[in-house]
Amino acid sequence: MTTAPTSTTAPALAAFARTARGSGPGLLLVHGAGGGIEANYGPIMEGLAAAHTVVGVDFPGAGATPKSEAPLDVDELVDHLVAAADAEGLGTFAVSGYSLGGPVAIRLAARHPDRVSSLVLSATFAHADTRTDTAASIWQQLFESGQHTLLAEYVNLMALGEGVLNSLTPAQVQDAVEQIAPVIPTGTGDHVDLVRRIDVRADLAGIAVPALVVVTTADPLISPSLQRELAAALPTAEVAELPTGHLPFAERPQEWLRLISDFLARN
Repeated sequence: MTTAPTSTTAPALAAFARTARGSGPGLLLVHGAGGGIEANYGPIMEGLAAAHTVVGVDFPGAGATPKSEAPLDVDELVDHLVAAADAEGLGTFAVSGYSLGGPVAIRLAARHPDRVSSLVLSATFAHADTRTDTAASIWQQLFESGQHTLLAEYVNLMALGEGVLNSLTPAQVQDAVEQIAPVIPTGTGDHVDLVRRIDVRADLAGIAVPALVVVTTADPLISPSLQRELAAALPTAEVAELPTGHLPFAERPQEWLRLISDFLARN
């Protein structure tokens, strides 16, 4: 069964918008900072839902979920994700975490090993190294100071792979900036604050489920070396390399979908 994104009515999830689509084995989606389920997974949603019951929630200040009045807490996000799976009748499920969604997915798997069947971690990290923290700090300051047009330019610079960015003319980049700036999610500053604070390195050694780490090899935001560091510390990880910047759903959606789908079909 396919349904449009809906806001849950369950009391524990009253503030979080939920998306549920497709049928089959459960697949929980966890989106990135400044994104959302539709923004980060929309281009591959139909392909994922063809073989899975796909469930995702928008973090506070993304999609239809109101902005939080308090700093985001990874364990609270995990609680909402599990409650969304419960509300959709999923006993066990795979978890796909993109960017900030990666460490959230890792914490979910560490806290609920009986529920998680496998992990897919794309363009992500277990903690922010100095380079990532610096990039996130600039991102956060531009957002919180209201410089959203400059932030959109920064996002293009830090998210697109070099080849893709250089294939665009300055006018095309400016057009993209003008489209991005007005729709930057209201929770972006909170999301990026969590990027800077989250650290799930201590959770990695205890994870026993099959895991795929998709390394985005042309990523200017989350360096491939930081992504490989995560994979090396995850005992069950297999690694796939995708020649894209930080936005596989924009640059190489079908290849990203194929990597995820093939791994889930085997696990």
